[in-house]
Amino acid sequence: MSFPVTLIDLAGFAALLLWGTHMVGSAVQRALGPRLKAVLGRALRNRWQGFAAGLGITAVLQSSTATGLMVSGFAAAGLVELVPALAAMLGANVGTTLIVQVLSFDVAAAAPALVLAGVIMFRRDRNAVAHDLGRAFIGLGLILIALHALVDLLRPLEDAPSIRMLLGVVSTVPMLDVLLAAVLTWAVHSSVAVVLLVMSLAVQGVVPPNAAFALILGANLGSALAPALEGFASRDPVARRVPVGNLLNRALGVALAVALIEPLGRLMMTLEPDPGRAAADFHTLFNLVTAAAFFPVLTPLARLLVWIYPARMDPQDPSRPRYLEPAAKDLPVIAIGAAAREALRLSDTVDEMLAQAKAALVGGDRRRIGEARRMDDILDALNTAIKSYLTALDPEDLSAADEHRVEEILLFATNMEQAGDVVNRNLMSVAAKRLERGLSFSPAGEAELAATLDRLRENLRLAASLFMTGDVRAARLLAAEKAAFRASESLATRTHFDRLRSGELHLAEASTLHLDLVRDLKQVNAHIVAASAYPVLARSGELRASRLRDPLQLGGEG
Repeated sequence: MSFPVTLIDLAGFAALLLWGTHMVGSAVQRALGPRLKAVLGRALRNRWQGFAAGLGITAVLQSSTATGLMVSGFAAAGLVELVPALAAMLGANVGTTLIVQVLSFDVAAAAPALVLAGVIMFRRDRNAVAHDLGRAFIGLGLILIALHALVDLLRPLEDAPSIRMLLGVVSTVPMLDVLLAAVLTWAVHSSVAVVLLVMSLAVQGVVPPNAAFALILGANLGSALAPALEGFASRDPVARRVPVGNLLNRALGVALAVALIEPLGRLMMTLEPDPGRAAADFHTLFNLVTAAAFFPVLTPLARLLVWIYPARMDPQDPSRPRYLEPAAKDLPVIAIGAAAREALRLSDTVDEMLAQAKAALVGGDRRRIGEARRMDDILDALNTAIKSYLTALDPEDLSAADEHRVEEILLFATNMEQAGDVVNRNLMSVAAKRLERGLSFSPAGEAELAATLDRLRENLRLAASLFMTGDVRAARLLAAEKAAFRASESLATRTHFDRLRSGELHLAEASTLHLDLVRDLKQVNAHIVAASAYPVLARSGELRASRLRDPLQLGGEG
């Protein structure tokens, strides 16, 4: 076989290995992601529980990156202490070794059975969890097929002159191996896949044992490099603490292991003569020793990281998203949760706009008009960022529940932005017109406006809570508020026309403004109800398609 054909085959089977690893990780996240995130959140109370949770969840997800993003998110939000978060990352590093240990044995014969079982579950079972686990079984089968093919493909290469020349270079420069593997791991975002590839190379003698060990050290360094680089891209220094702390212990461990690569290599080959098994054992031993070495010093390490990355004291630009980390786009369960947190900032901004409207309309504070307009720009920027973030998610990685939640978030964000538009364009325009013309409402009218604005803010807070909980009872209460605002509009309309009929023309213009305000407040409330109450009621089957009565019943009454 010619060299170009062999190179294409090698790249193809390596790509199949990477794709299989991606399938397993994404399928497990879709099937169990929310539960695993909840388990991790509860477990991060002390370093021991954090270590165990990080190990177990990473073994299931086959991705220390996924676990690291969850942990970093919890730590950045202040939901967990830094020491348990760092312990969880140590556990995550050990967790990556478990799947490597399993695949280091000759289990290629199980590949067809795994693929068959996966296809049956994927195509036949209507249960969403079983459907996604079927994808995971298919991914495992592809991993085994790729590994078996790589071994067969690499078998004749050890005698090639060009390969021998390359081996002569890499076997004498361990740091070159470390850098090559680190870059490759950073590029593919999978240390498991790179370690499995190195094991295949070692089994066929394409790389000598010490070079294989150095490559594995590089894979461990690369697995910490990607989250750290993404942490540096974050605007919040607190978000950098966990990934940088993980990179620090990886880098120190790798530096020490490279310095001792010769005696470590002899020890490993003495304990396990098989190069492939020795590579897998070295991977496990490195992570266990590193975890044991850093576990007792996590507290001073956390203090060092807090000193290096203190919490930002300057207020953040409110128009810039805080939770939409680009790195989380590959992990829907995290990305969707981050988008939901960002969407709640929209409701907070609308709430503040309503407070500004009350001060302008009832208190006559002209400065509040410009402030509300500035907040409307914030709403527009955040709404655009949320939409762009969610629409960039890969639909293949989204379960049916994920897609539904994405739709709910987009609907909530859109309605919040439209509610803000009504406040800015309508309410504040009326406030400006009233101040320019020197008009005043009656004491009863001002009290009614103040009470309506307060009620609207209460509805907004209920909508924000409902957006997160999905409680049907709260949805019914919020939806019932539409009837109250319709009644308020009807009363204001009757009052306005009564004044016109009684000849109170001096109050007509102020009454018209008051009526416009009541209608605008009703429109804001409609957006609030549509943002969160209607999706919940529609899901529970309690939302009618129309408010009109059945035409057949109307005809029967005629």
